[in-house]
Amino acid sequence: MTIVTRFAPSPTGLLHIGGVRTALFSWLHARRHGGKFILRVEDTDRERSTEEAVRVILDGMRWLGLNEDEGPYYQTQRYPRYHEVIQQLLDAGKAYHCYCSKEELDAMREAQLARKEKPRYDGRWRDSTATPPAGVTPVIRFKNPTAGEVVVDDLVHGRTVFANSEMDDLIIQRSDGNPTYNFCVVVDDMDMGVTHVIRGDDHLNNTPRQINMLRALGVAPPVYAHVPMILGADGAKLSKRHGAVSVLQYQEEGYLPDALLNYLVRLGWSHGDQEFFTREEMIAAFDIKDVNKSASAFNAEKLLWLNQQHIMKAPLATLVAALRAQLAIQGVESNDQALLEGVVEAQRERARTMKEMAAASLFFFRDPVADEKAVAKHLTPEALALLGDLRMALESLADWSAPAVHALLNGFATARTLGLGKVAQPLRVALCGGTVSPPIDATVALLGRSQVLARLDRVLNKAT
Repeated sequence: MTIVTRFAPSPTGLLHIGGVRTALFSWLHARRHGGKFILRVEDTDRERSTEEAVRVILDGMRWLGLNEDEGPYYQTQRYPRYHEVIQQLLDAGKAYHCYCSKEELDAMREAQLARKEKPRYDGRWRDSTATPPAGVTPVIRFKNPTAGEVVVDDLVHGRTVFANSEMDDLIIQRSDGNPTYNFCVVVDDMDMGVTHVIRGDDHLNNTPRQINMLRALGVAPPVYAHVPMILGADGAKLSKRHGAVSVLQYQEEGYLPDALLNYLVRLGWSHGDQEFFTREEMIAAFDIKDVNKSASAFNAEKLLWLNQQHIMKAPLATLVAALRAQLAIQGVESNDQALLEGVVEAQRERARTMKEMAAASLFFFRDPVADEKAVAKHLTPEALALLGDLRMALESLADWSAPAVHALLNGFATARTLGLGKVAQPLRVALCGGTVSPPIDATVALLGRSQVLARLDRVLNKAT
């Protein structure tokens, strides 16, 4: 049997990390077993679904590299199929028209609550032969079994039993003719041959209803795995203040997609003591049965640490592309491949995010903005005189490389009985505008002879 999973977000809000983790688990399960991963956009809620949310879903999945084997499918494009299956259920006596008005349903609910009963539809039109009331457009309800039980052998939560007597007859088509979410999901999973449904455990109560509809259609239900939610570090429901923002905001903030996926796979799933995973390692090790039942807490600092680990180990080309994108956000366009590669190698062990790397590297690509405190402290008259001599030494340096620059600076400081810092820090402030940069020899080598001499000239000329 070929494993078929699906990720089926509703575009009623932006794709955030809870949805991404569900997508990741589904994608990993398919990849681990050589199966198929389907992307399906469940956009039947036309009032709340937005084009922006659809774009974020698609762009987010592309950025993350969670590429689908089929899709994206859109439920709003499948309405003729849903109506066909609804008619099939009506013809088989497994669905019926219900003519209850809103007022009747409200009165039914109030009476049940007054009797301290669970509010539910009482099935009054289920087998009715009464003449339909004039002027009422009916809904269509599924005839849920009234006896027996539904057993869900969930891969995460284990065996869960639901009594059919606790479930009423679900509306599968509204009075406006639109099919409902729970019904569309059933038809989609049936038509697409989904074998494993991995989704949030907030859907667990929908599962017995969907299983009953699948069985009414003569289809064996898929295997279900309901994963627990992600909580904030304070134990509260995840919100924007915890990190429940659009997944594309993590891209804008300079996180690497592999780092974000690595972090999310470890939320509720473990593989010994291993923390760092490549994508290939995740595929090889992931088992949905090892996902914990309890909710996991989002830890922004842990994600930041993992992102730094991935920056240190990521392929050079990956980081160059990410750095170029971050520089563009800062208004800097660079096609100097050698400089970009050099900056990445110089900064990859210093930066926690690519945004951080770009911000700390702007002086490589445009004239620096001087930190006045650093200038006042390090570009004293004595230091400027020193820089004048150093400029001449650098101008005559034949081998413009980091080792050669290092040797020159050491020799220059030794000849003046100075510590290297007394030479390096004024030079750094003159070239970078502040006191923080990669090692000064690497910084000088990357900036290049003409840029170094020009920046020194500007500082020296300004001082005269």
